[in-house]
Amino acid sequence: MATLRNIDALDDVIHQKVRLGVMSLVAAGEADFNFLKGALGVSDGNLSTHLSVLEERGYITARKEFVGKKPRTTYAPTDAGRKAFETYVAALESFVRA
Repeated sequence: MATLRNIDALDDVIHQKVRLGVMSLVAAGEADFNFLKGALGVSDGNLSTHLSVLEERGYITARKEFVGKKPRTTYAPTDAGRKAFETYVAALESFVRA
Protein backbone atom coordinates (compact mmCIF):
# COMPACT_ATOMS: atom_id res chain seq x y z
CA MET A 1 0.00 0.00 0.00
CA ALA A 2 2.92 2.39 0.56
CA THR A 3 3.56 2.27 -3.18
CA LEU A 4 0.09 3.56 -4.05
CA ARG A 5 0.42 6.46 -1.62
CA ASN A 6 3.81 7.34 -3.12
CA ILE A 7 2.50 7.37 -6.67
CA ASP A 8 -0.32 9.71 -5.64
CA ALA A 9 2.33 12.13 -4.32
CA LEU A 10 3.72 12.64 -7.84
CA ASP A 11 2.73 16.10 -9.11
CA ASP A 12 0.86 15.60 -12.40
CA VAL A 13 2.00 19.01 -13.66
CA ILE A 14 5.68 18.10 -13.32
CA HIS A 15 5.28 14.42 -14.19
CA GLN A 16 4.73 15.07 -17.91
CA LYS A 17 8.10 14.40 -19.60
CA VAL A 18 8.67 17.80 -21.25
CA ARG A 19 7.70 19.68 -18.07
CA LEU A 20 9.90 17.34 -16.01
CA GLY A 21 12.74 18.14 -18.40
CA VAL A 22 12.15 21.88 -18.06
CA MET A 23 12.07 21.71 -14.27
CA SER A 24 15.23 19.58 -14.24
CA LEU A 25 17.07 22.04 -16.49
CA VAL A 26 16.03 25.18 -14.61
CA ALA A 27 16.25 23.71 -11.09
CA ALA A 28 19.74 25.07 -10.48
CA GLY A 29 19.19 28.48 -12.03
CA GLU A 30 17.74 29.59 -15.33
CA ALA A 31 17.67 28.64 -18.99
CA ASP A 32 16.60 30.42 -22.15
CA PHE A 33 13.98 29.20 -24.61
CA ASN A 34 16.44 28.11 -27.30
CA PHE A 35 18.53 26.12 -24.83
CA LEU A 36 15.44 24.35 -23.49
CA LYS A 37 14.19 23.66 -27.01
CA GLY A 38 17.49 22.12 -28.09
CA ALA A 39 18.09 20.17 -24.89
CA LEU A 40 14.59 18.68 -24.92
CA GLY A 41 14.33 18.18 -28.69
CA VAL A 42 10.86 19.68 -28.98
CA SER A 43 9.21 22.20 -31.31
CA ASP A 44 8.65 25.86 -30.45
CA GLY A 45 4.91 25.33 -30.08
CA ASN A 46 5.23 22.22 -27.94
CA LEU A 47 7.71 23.88 -25.59
CA SER A 48 5.64 27.06 -25.39
CA THR A 49 2.57 25.07 -24.36
CA HIS A 50 4.44 23.30 -21.56
CA LEU A 51 6.13 26.48 -20.37
CA SER A 52 2.71 28.15 -20.17
CA VAL A 53 1.40 25.35 -17.95
CA LEU A 54 4.39 25.71 -15.60
CA GLU A 55 3.99 29.51 -15.53
CA GLU A 56 0.25 29.29 -14.84
CA ARG A 57 0.93 26.89 -11.98
CA GLY A 58 3.48 29.34 -10.56
CA TYR A 59 6.43 26.97 -10.91
CA ILE A 60 8.52 29.16 -13.26
CA THR A 61 8.81 32.80 -14.23
CA ALA A 62 9.73 34.24 -17.60
CA ARG A 63 11.98 37.23 -18.21
CA LYS A 64 11.75 38.77 -21.67
CA GLU A 65 14.49 41.03 -22.99
CA PHE A 66 16.24 41.99 -26.19
CA VAL A 67 19.82 41.00 -26.90
CA GLY A 68 20.79 43.32 -29.69
CA LYS A 69 17.65 43.31 -31.80
CA LYS A 70 16.68 39.73 -31.00
CA PRO A 71 14.15 38.79 -28.32
CA ARG A 72 15.33 36.43 -25.60
CA THR A 73 13.13 34.75 -23.00
CA THR A 74 14.73 33.21 -19.95
CA TYR A 75 12.96 30.94 -17.49
CA ALA A 76 13.75 30.42 -13.81
CA PRO A 77 12.04 28.42 -11.08
CA THR A 78 10.02 30.20 -8.43
CA ASP A 79 10.41 29.24 -4.78
CA ALA A 80 7.16 27.29 -5.12
CA GLY A 81 8.51 25.60 -8.25
CA ARG A 82 11.73 24.58 -6.53
CA LYS A 83 9.79 23.17 -3.60
CA ALA A 84 7.36 21.32 -5.89
CA PHE A 85 10.27 19.85 -7.89
CA GLU A 86 12.10 18.75 -4.73
CA THR A 87 8.89 17.17 -3.42
CA TYR A 88 8.36 15.46 -6.78
CA VAL A 89 11.89 14.02 -6.82
CA ALA A 90 11.56 12.80 -3.23
CA ALA A 91 8.20 11.15 -4.00
CA LEU A 92 9.63 9.52 -7.13
CA GLU A 93 12.63 8.20 -5.19
CA SER A 94 10.31 6.84 -2.51
CA PHE A 95 8.11 5.22 -5.15
CA VAL A 96 11.08 3.58 -6.88
CA ARG A 97 12.48 2.25 -3.59
CA ALA A 98 9.15 0.82 -2.40
